[in-house]
Formats: sequence, structure tokens, C-alpha cells
Amino acid sequence: MIVILKQNPNREQLESLISWLQEKGVSIHTSIGEAHTILGLVGDTSKLDIDLIAALDIVEDVKRVQEPYKNANRKFHPEDTVIPVRDTQIGGGTLTIMAGPCSVESEEQVVAIAKAVKASGATMLRGGAFKPGTSPYSFQGLGEKGLEYLKVAREETGLPIVTEVMDLSQLPLFKDVDVIQIGARNMQNFDLLKAAGHQDKPVMIKRGMSATYEEWLMSAEYVMASGNENVILCERGIRTFESYTRNTLDIAAIPVLRQLTHLPVIIDPSHATGKYWLVETLSRAAVAAGTDGLQIEVHNDPAHALCDGPQSLKPDVFDPLARKLLKLHAFVRGLDEGD
Repeated sequence: MIVILKQNPNREQLESLISWLQEKGVSIHTSIGEAHTILGLVGDTSKLDIDLIAALDIVEDVKRVQEPYKNANRKFHPEDTVIPVRDTQIGGGTLTIMAGPCSVESEEQVVAIAKAVKASGATMLRGGAFKPGTSPYSFQGLGEKGLEYLKVAREETGLPIVTEVMDLSQLPLFKDVDVIQIGARNMQNFDLLKAAGHQDKPVMIKRGMSATYEEWLMSAEYVMASGNENVILCERGIRTFESYTRNTLDIAAIPVLRQLTHLPVIIDPSHATGKYWLVETLSRAAVAAGTDGLQIEVHNDPAHALCDGPQSLKPDVFDPLARKLLKLHAFVRGLDEGD
């Protein structure tokens, strides 16, 4: 249920309303926008008298929310969420480019790639220290040592780091990571999601390979309900009948999520198809559709990469692409603003 308040509501009446609602066992999420203040009510609202609430002087309207996700719902929070990350931000009209290797292989490798992608316009460094491989015989990542190499790269370049946690036991190692990534395979690992909700840093949730929008948003709800509202959604391709590409990128996720939620949306064109030569086209499509950012894999020697070489761009290929994407984003923003 949401309660839409009139402009400049009487403070005493508002405090009285909030106190009464809390006595009914309802938790309240307050969203203050330019025109209205909205109270999002979470909990059992079935016994609340809508007509009684609507009759209050400070209330403009009351609506029941049918969707099971509340905190992530745009009806609860009409304004777009903007997430600060060190000296940059995700959302709010910026184009975040997260670039780097699928897997951290050495300190020299990740530092060199970080310097290259930063020079091209990337604003965050992605890199895997723990790798969830389909095969137990594939490279599983450098683990804690990989995290240390990422921190060295951050110190050298100033780029915030985003990297994936695979298990609850690993969370203590992520205290100095800037954005925690929950991978597609863990999208419905509810214990991990709840634990991520207790962290004081942004959490990016990759869409599960067969997950619906609602299931994906309910995963975000787990994190937010545990106290962490800095959640980012990442579309990385879904499983369909098509086998030519690794996955199928759901570009429609961008406008659909814009309608359903206030959370930032990132597109991963690398995992979406598994083919490096499709990354540019899909990245451009995502920017044109209004994505808040991209996560692109960059490797200095894809042919010898320990993980996902076929979908990785070389730095000299990434450079012109990043510059094109930033120009395209500025152009699209101009269209949206009527320039």
C-alpha cells in the first residue's frame, strides 16, 4: 500500500499518522519527491481501512500495491535511485562503464588493464577473484589473492572495483570492495542476499539465466528488506532456445525495469552472447535504450585468457568503443531533454 501525501503536510498530523501505522505493525518507507511525499507501507496492510486513511487532511490518495516487491517498486519510490561509489555514481543520468578482465590472473595483468580502460573512459574496474565455473575443472579464480590484486589496481588508477562474491563465508573478505556482485547462479541464494543486505556498500544483482522480472526484483527486495537500499540490477542475457549465442540479451529489460523499479540498470553485453564481435552492437543498443551503464570484459590477451577469452575485447578495441558509447549517451540524453 502507498499513501500519497499532499504538499507540505502538517508535521503533527504526519507524525500521528506514522505512529498509528507503526502501531498496526506496518513498517514505513518514506520517499520525498519534488511534488509529493509517499509513504510506502510494508507488511500486512489487509486490515487497514483505506477510506479512513484517505479521509485525513494531509492525504491526497491511497493505493494498494499488488506486486510482491515493495522497496524496489517505483510506486513506493518514484524518483530514480542514484548510487554514489567513491568519486563516481551509478544512475542519475551518467553512463557507468565497468570494464576489466573476467578473471584476475596476475597483479601485472589487472593493473595494466585498469590503466588502459580508465584512459578510454571507464569509471569502474570489474574483475573476478572467485569464479563460478560450470565445470569443476575450469579456472576457479585466484580467490583472496585476486582481491588484493584488484585493490592494487584501484590504488594505481582510482577506479572503484566491482567483483563477485560466491558464498557467505567469503563476505568478510569483501569489506574493502566498492560494489559486491551477486552472480546469476546466486540470484536466488536467499541467505547470501540477506547477508548482502547487511553490508554498507552497493550490491549488484545479475539476473538469473531463467529468471522473470518479478523473481529478479524479489531478489533485490531481499537485499533491501535487510537494510541495504543501494541495489543495482544487471541484465546479462537469459537462456532461450537459441544456441548460436551463449545467452540472449533482453534489451526490453531496460524500459520494463524503468517502469517497474527505481533501481539502476546495467547491461552486460559480454556474457550475453559470448562473442566479442557482438559486444559493440549490443552496447550501442543498450545505450540507445537508456541503460545506466555497461559491464564489458577487456583482456590484454584474449586468446590465452584463463576464462571467457572469446567474449573479451582487447584494450585497443575497447578504446574507440568506449568513446563512441559516451558520445552516443550524450546524444540520447540530448534527445530526451529536447535539445
